[in-house]
Amino acid sequence: MWSPPEFLKSLLDGSSDASLICQSNGVIWHANEPARLMFNTHDPQGVAIGTYLSFFDSLNKIENPRLSWGDVISATSFRNERKNADGVGTNAAGDRFPVAISIVRIQQQNSSTNSGQATSSEYQEAPEGFDYLFCLYIRKMIPARMELSSLEEKVARYSATRDAILRSSDQALAVVDSAGIIREVSSDLAEMFGYEDENQLTNRHIDFLLQGKGGHYLEKELSSAEVQLVKKNGVQINVRVVSSMIPPTEGASDIGTAITFKMVSKKGNPQCQENRNGHNSYASGELPKTKNATAGILDASFDSLFVMTEQCTIEMVNKTSCDMFGWTEEEFIGQNIRMIMTSEVATNHDDYVSRYLETGIKKMMGTQREVVAQRKDGSTFPCVLGLSKCKESGLICGFIRDLTSEKKSQAVILEKERELFNKETQLIKKHTEAKTILNDLVKNQSVVMGILDASFHSLFVIDDHCIIHMVNKKSCEDFGWTKEEFLGRNISMIMTPDVAANHDQFMKNYLSTGIKKMIGTQRQVTARRKDGSTFPCTLGLSETPNGEFYCGFIRDLTQQKKSESEMLEKNKELIRNESLVRGILDASSHALFVIDERCTIKMVNDRSCEVFGWTKEEFLGNNINMIMPAHIAMHHDQYMKNFLKTGIKKMIGTQREVTACRKDGTTFPCVLGLSETPQSGMICGFIRDLTKDKAAQAAMMTKNRELQMHQNLIMSILDASFHALFVINEQCIIQMVNAKSVDVFGWTKEEFIGQNIKMIMPPAIADSHD
Repeated sequence: MWSPPEFLKSLLDGSSDASLICQSNGVIWHANEPARLMFNTHDPQGVAIGTYLSFFDSLNKIENPRLSWGDVISATSFRNERKNADGVGTNAAGDRFPVAISIVRIQQQNSSTNSGQATSSEYQEAPEGFDYLFCLYIRKMIPARMELSSLEEKVARYSATRDAILRSSDQALAVVDSAGIIREVSSDLAEMFGYEDENQLTNRHIDFLLQGKGGHYLEKELSSAEVQLVKKNGVQINVRVVSSMIPPTEGASDIGTAITFKMVSKKGNPQCQENRNGHNSYASGELPKTKNATAGILDASFDSLFVMTEQCTIEMVNKTSCDMFGWTEEEFIGQNIRMIMTSEVATNHDDYVSRYLETGIKKMMGTQREVVAQRKDGSTFPCVLGLSKCKESGLICGFIRDLTSEKKSQAVILEKERELFNKETQLIKKHTEAKTILNDLVKNQSVVMGILDASFHSLFVIDDHCIIHMVNKKSCEDFGWTKEEFLGRNISMIMTPDVAANHDQFMKNYLSTGIKKMIGTQRQVTARRKDGSTFPCTLGLSETPNGEFYCGFIRDLTQQKKSESEMLEKNKELIRNESLVRGILDASSHALFVIDERCTIKMVNDRSCEVFGWTKEEFLGNNINMIMPAHIAMHHDQYMKNFLKTGIKKMIGTQREVTACRKDGTTFPCVLGLSETPQSGMICGFIRDLTKDKAAQAAMMTKNRELQMHQNLIMSILDASFHALFVINEQCIIQMVNAKSVDVFGWTKEEFIGQNIKMIMPPAIADSHD
């Protein structure tokens, strides 16, 4: 069954980025550890890529259709075998998150793409439709980066604007929330009531200032009344209180109220005095155009303020409106509000108002909306429009905030965000390119071979600043640091202090001169572990083709050095033992031969040379049958083969008398003893020359025959004697008797021989005879 090359798996497992290898049919072949953690899965091998990733051209486009896997891997979408895409990841728990994806396409090497070269065992020919692999590098994006930045900018701008209004306002102002809690006050309000600091009023209920009547002002969109209040020191003051509800912003449910306080010279105003029902009454039914009312409404506005009738006739404007639109207050008053609208909106505006008055359905009232306004000079600008209606008077208040500066700022922010996004994209691209260098190395056979030739165990990938970008699992095992502790740190962390102090300078020297001293070589150095211990190792260095990264391969020599030391001691012991053995063998009185399973002589001693007449040099390397008679020599190799085949020992472990042949062709009898050395498979043969033994044996036999003849003669003489005859030794042991002794005493010769002579004496004499 076809499978992608295994080395891709090994190379990607060291990556700190989430990486997947997919086949052309969209099936995941391998996921590294960061990818498994990202998608919260044990092993996604064999699962469709769509289970974890959805692809898009860009997540920043409003209209951005989802891409199929076929669209993603379309050949025309790749440039230099690479492409980038946005996507949405989904983990095993169903959580979704935006991701940036870099895809590298790798063509399989087979007979059609690598003609004339042998196919690697890892490059099996792929079936039709499976001729490409796709390496995906995946990085989580920060969701809604631009939106979040824009909102933060708006919040900061609104806060700054609000603080500026509070600081610059010439009115005593309080902002309360829907529960009546004072959230912010101006310094003038604190001063009016005799407090040294605004903080003494914040976070207290508005009833504290309004003598328990705060609810009256919180329940109405627009209210105004003159009341008598009490300062901190107990002094009563007459104050005009104007309140206006703050329209809620989109997505917020809390509606606050802006309340202004203005001291008046006398209590009571026929136009703004509370009646018994608690409502405001107005003689004309319109909001009075007084400075106090203007200040109160202005404090509740955004920037520009218009007060108009239900027929859209302008009754009041503030100074900001005049500055913003270019008309004077006199030019505004009495005109239809559509004078500030663009022609396409102004044409239909009265109809909109009529429908509202007829149906009572509020579309704009109580909301904020972004619209386009028109100045006196005909120029237009974007703005935010907020509308509220006073129930008592029926007047409509319009609050307008110019967005021109904000839009410009937003444009600048958007441009900065685009630049930031582009820079981030470039960083992601560079980071991805760094991670895909290993894929480039795979395509470059010579570089791959260089890596394999230098590769031992631990792997480090560093840049030209000596910063670690990648380590493998073996590096962590050998040195004791985790991958997280390695990445981003200087490679000098694994060096002894004397080398680490100068390492960065070595790199600078290479970058400035281009002279390679270590790159492309292997050198034995000393490395340092996390616990401070050191160990010997072999370091091999290679440089990536683009010159941006350097690969270091480290093999721990601790065990090898230990083995070498042990081997050296063993060799010394063997040399000593060999010298001792040779000394012993050379001192032996017998000839010695050591042969291998092919009957080749491997060792002889000096006695062998003396016995057979050949030198050691003539013996070594020749067949042992050189010392055998011809009729034995011709069959000897077959005897050895039979033994090796059957294991049946006929000669080994025994001694046998055989005939040997000297260099001069003469033969001699000898005793051959054979033994086998189990560890080496060698056979030792010991040969003792029997020539002298045979001669001595022959001489002995001759003497024995002569002695026997003499003995027989003596016995004949003794047996002829008429008297008993005994021959004893110094210990009185009988050595010889004649026939007469047997006749006289009754014992046989056999019973006499070897007995003490006192056997023939009476006891009294026998006891003292010896």
